[in-house]
Amino acid sequence: KWILMKSALRASIIFSLLANIFEGTVRADWPQFRGVNSSGIAAGPAPPIQFGPGKNELWRVPIGVGHSSPCLLGQSIFLTTFNKKTRTLAVVCLDRSDGEVRWTKGVPTDGIEKGHPSFNPASSTPTCDGERVVAYFGSYGLICFDIAGAKQWDVKMKLARSFSGNATSPIIVGDKVILYRGNYVVHFLMAVDKRSGKDIWKVKQPERFSPDMAGTSTPIVAGDKLIVHSARAVQAVDIETGKQIWKMRCSTTATSTPVVAGDEVIVATWHQTGETSQIPALSTFEKLLEDRDRNKDGVIDGKEFPRLMIFHRSEGTDAPKNGFPLRMSMVDRNEDGQVDKEEWSKAKAAGDARRASYEKHGLLAIDINSEGEPEAGQIRRLSDDGIPEVPSPLVHDEHVYFVKNGGILSCLSLKTGERVYRMRTRGRGTHYASPLIADGKLFTTAGAGQITVLTLRPDPEILAVNDMEDGVYATPAIVDGTIYVRTHSALFAFR
Repeated sequence: KWILMKSALRASIIFSLLANIFEGTVRADWPQFRGVNSSGIAAGPAPPIQFGPGKNELWRVPIGVGHSSPCLLGQSIFLTTFNKKTRTLAVVCLDRSDGEVRWTKGVPTDGIEKGHPSFNPASSTPTCDGERVVAYFGSYGLICFDIAGAKQWDVKMKLARSFSGNATSPIIVGDKVILYRGNYVVHFLMAVDKRSGKDIWKVKQPERFSPDMAGTSTPIVAGDKLIVHSARAVQAVDIETGKQIWKMRCSTTATSTPVVAGDEVIVATWHQTGETSQIPALSTFEKLLEDRDRNKDGVIDGKEFPRLMIFHRSEGTDAPKNGFPLRMSMVDRNEDGQVDKEEWSKAKAAGDARRASYEKHGLLAIDINSEGEPEAGQIRRLSDDGIPEVPSPLVHDEHVYFVKNGGILSCLSLKTGERVYRMRTRGRGTHYASPLIADGKLFTTAGAGQITVLTLRPDPEILAVNDMEDGVYATPAIVDGTIYVRTHSALFAFR
């Protein structure tokens, strides 16, 4: 009996030690975009509230340009980079303790993917499982290295072509690498073996990929399902087979990554024409003449034609190509260099019809256990406005947080969709990076380089606005009390 008790005690101690080691590993890892299952929630010690160049700075290293986020596992940090001068791509491994570059592996290509002026060919975040790191480039496809930097396999793909640029990130699930790839050339969801790169399944996506699509969302896991925010839809597929379980069609560019909240998936379905404020209405011809007809000849010539938009991004957005302009050539049907009342009336009628046909975008909650096409009772519309174009939402303690261009932060009740608050974070311009939560605090990152730290209370307080003195499009990583921030020119660690 004593021997059995002693054996049981020894087993209990070993189990506890292993549990502690495992728990520590979870805390110390950020294995893909936005951490474990892209949740955006960091565990472990508190990161600093105030930081920036020279403030609580652990180290900084110059790094090649790119918008991919840091991926951390053990003592390694993985990033992708693009050298514009030599037009070369690379996967880089750095030491977590001091930022020293351990290895750099070039990824040769025949061509470099193009996209929106804000896009970079190294925009996809790598993923790592402790033995291998897998990166994706729209200019190359998938490529896998071991932790020491030895190439294991690759899956070469045709050069991606789209207006936005293909910035989706791969994930590792069990023995599979999952990738959603949407662009003009090919449009599919696939799983390959993480050890060999061989196809496990590949499902062609039927939706037509068009210039308004982005397809930058990262798949997430919900039990035995993959949740994919894809072109014009949110869908769930079986991880083992790729077979579609349910699909909800919606107005979306498939830009933001979803999050799981209990038995629901929360997703921001943004579209350029999803809110009335983004679709300016054309005035009457009489008003146009009053405002613009300088020579009083009753028509509008090229010098008098106003700068008008078919759609325009929201207030505070400072990105290039901020909307789609209405050109005079689109109105001047007879090409005589003038716009008369009939031509303007036809253009206005077409614009009004187009506005009426647009579907609202929104922050949606979808029942994970749906089948086929989710019914009305399985979809909850939490909000129709304030929807982020790129940043992913966060769920924490029965609240949903999301931030849009101009630093407009919203907090809703997850249960009811009731707005708890909406405020400005003091971050400027376009927001590409997704918000994070650590130690009961919210971190939002503006493209202009301001990282705002706020409390999570219903009456939030801005604790700090940290200026990185450079642009920041990459979502930071928070691991073990350290926040890793990639600017346009360097990688910083603050602790």
